[in-house]
Formats: sequence, C-alpha cells, structure tokens
Amino acid sequence: MSGHGPAAGPPPSGHAHGPPSGGPARGPRGLLQRMDKGLLGRIVAVGSGKGGVGKSSVTALLALELRRRGRTVGILDADITGPSIPKLLGVTGPLVDRGEGIEPAVSRSGVPVVSSQFMVEDEQTPVIWRGPLVTRLITQFFGSVHWGRLDYLLIDMPPGTSDVPLTVFQTIPIDGMVFVLTPQDLAALIVTKAMNMARDLHVPLLGVVENMSYVRCPHCGEQIALFGESRVGRVASEYGVPVLARLPVAPAVSELSDAGRLEEHTSPEVEGLGTAFEKAVDDATKGAVTVL
Repeated sequence: MSGHGPAAGPPPSGHAHGPPSGGPARGPRGLLQRMDKGLLGRIVAVGSGKGGVGKSSVTALLALELRRRGRTVGILDADITGPSIPKLLGVTGPLVDRGEGIEPAVSRSGVPVVSSQFMVEDEQTPVIWRGPLVTRLITQFFGSVHWGRLDYLLIDMPPGTSDVPLTVFQTIPIDGMVFVLTPQDLAALIVTKAMNMARDLHVPLLGVVENMSYVRCPHCGEQIALFGESRVGRVASEYGVPVLARLPVAPAVSELSDAGRLEEHTSPEVEGLGTAFEKAVDDATKGAVTVL
C-alpha cells in the first residue's frame, strides 16, 4: 500500500492531529479501490444502533476468536471520537509511516489495529473534529495502512446512522455487516434504524449478536434474563438473518477489558460466534445473503 499517514508523536496543541493531506485514489462511483487486491480478504463492519451495547467488545472478541482459529485479522477502529479497541487489547501508539504506509499497532496475539487513540497524548485527550475530518481519517485508515495479508478486516463502527457510517458504506468496499444489540426494546428499536440504513445502501446483512443476553447463575447454571425478554430472534426474523450469538454478561470480560487483557478470555459462546460468523461470511460470498 502507499500513502502517508499521520505524523508520529503527540500533537503540540493537546488535541488530536487532523488527518494528513492526500490519501488513496477513488475508484468509480466514489468507491475506494481495495488496496493490494488479494491481500485484504473479507471486510466486515460491526455496528449498533446505540452506544453502550458492547459493540467494540464484540468486535474485539470476534477478532480474537478468529485469530485463535488461525485466521489473520485486523481491526479498523472507525469510532473516531470514542475509540475503545486499544484499551480492550492493551495496544498503544503512536502510528508511524516507514514508507510503505501507516504501520498498525499489533496486539499480543498478532491482531493489527489502527485507531484515533494512537494520535493523542493520552487516553483522556478528546478528538474534537468536524465530520469531514473524521470521515477523511477513516478513508486513510483503510487505504493508507500497511495491513499486510488479512483473511478478515473488521471495522468497529460508531453507533447510529451519522456521516461516519455513511462514509464507510459509500467508500469502503465492505462485504457485509454484523449488528450488536442488547435485550432492551429500545436497543432493538434503534438497531433496526441502522440495519435499514445498511440495507438501503445495499450492504449485505450477515447477522445479529445479542450482547448481555443473560447472566448465568454461578451456583446452579440457570440463565437469568437480567435485562428482560430477548428481542434478538424477532429482529433476526424481520430481516431474514441468523442470530450469530447470544453472549452472556460475564464479569471476566469487564475485568480483562479494564486491564487491556481481553485476549485471555474465551468461552463456548464466543467460540460459537466465530463459527457462525464464518458461515455467514461464506454464505454471503456464495450469494446466500440477499440484499433487499
């Protein structure tokens, strides 16, 4: 890949650097061309309707499970103003460019990551940018990063239906999208807005994940619906997509995430998510997933 990324080191103003000038060339109809065609495998976005549903945690857990299966996986953290992936995986910047493109940070288990978090002085420094700067940085993260050969590139999307998801849908050639929700009716209602946006822009819907679906009693193993009745089946049925996983509330996930050691977590539910995800991607590749 070619192009120059953001300068290394903290910004003198105490805020994040703006994206550098230039960037990858645009192809027909404004779509960015796949860089080093054949090196980037399947590009899948992970989104949600609202914040607080654990979308970034699901993205990271999925990437780590795929890595355990021997797949090469990268994460593009497109949640520019609220990045979480670096904290979850314990990776730090700064980003550097050694002439072949921006070099991503790499987690302990070998997952390359790019994030706006690597462009600020510390994790409490805000990224105060208007939409055009944010969207330009995302296109640079895709087109000017030296990802190497990947089986999957996961894009951790910001919540909602703002200009950032629109930029990703219209400029990055994504192969499909996974949506994360929680059992509350409000979360189900709002995620359908994001799913409608993706569908209207002809992005294949690969499936849904219900996070915080239940808590398992440590004494008897009973599943307790902590946040009420599950809505994920209803949402999946409405859009004709599979439920990829129902992930429980797991204190270990919170503890490991806070410590930047999420790579140490595994569970049967996460393993099942990896299996269902790869099947959904294969089905989409074979044309089994219909874009309505």
